[in-house]
Amino acid sequence: MSPRVVLVGPMGAGKTTVATLLGEAWGLPVRDTDADIEAAEGRSISDIFVDDGEEHFRALEVAAVAEALGSHDGVLALGGGAVLDEGTRTLLADHRVVFLRVGLSDAVKRVGLGVGRPLLLGNVRGRIKALLDERTPVYESVATHVVETDGRTPEDVAHEVEGLLR
Repeated sequence: MSPRVVLVGPMGAGKTTVATLLGEAWGLPVRDTDADIEAAEGRSISDIFVDDGEEHFRALEVAAVAEALGSHDGVLALGGGAVLDEGTRTLLADHRVVFLRVGLSDAVKRVGLGVGRPLLLGNVRGRIKALLDERTPVYESVATHVVETDGRTPEDVAHEVEGLLR
């Protein structure tokens, strides 16, 4: 069992929205590893960061991603930082991975003031830029396909992903 597609990218790329559209189009279940973690922990990711720290959250994330990759046969969206783990990157090598690329301007618009996003405390624009600069090469390294999302509707992005995976 293996996901039909795994969506990766930074916050604001539209991973969850596009995953939902693809799941509807293909008649497949959709999973989001951030939602899996929140359900398992009974609290928000923001609360996990505040109460237990980023290191604890990342350990939960590694386990959630490994479990989902091994048991989910639908559309899977990963949290923005999931690809930072080397073991996760190794697991992704056997899957069809689509990197939803988003530029700084669109990411800032989509994320807003970062409410509930623990990595964005402080200067939201500056933090998003730093995260994009740091993570984009990692997203590119695991991706089978790259889809640009700037200035596009989620429906348009989902249609492109569908076309790539036919």
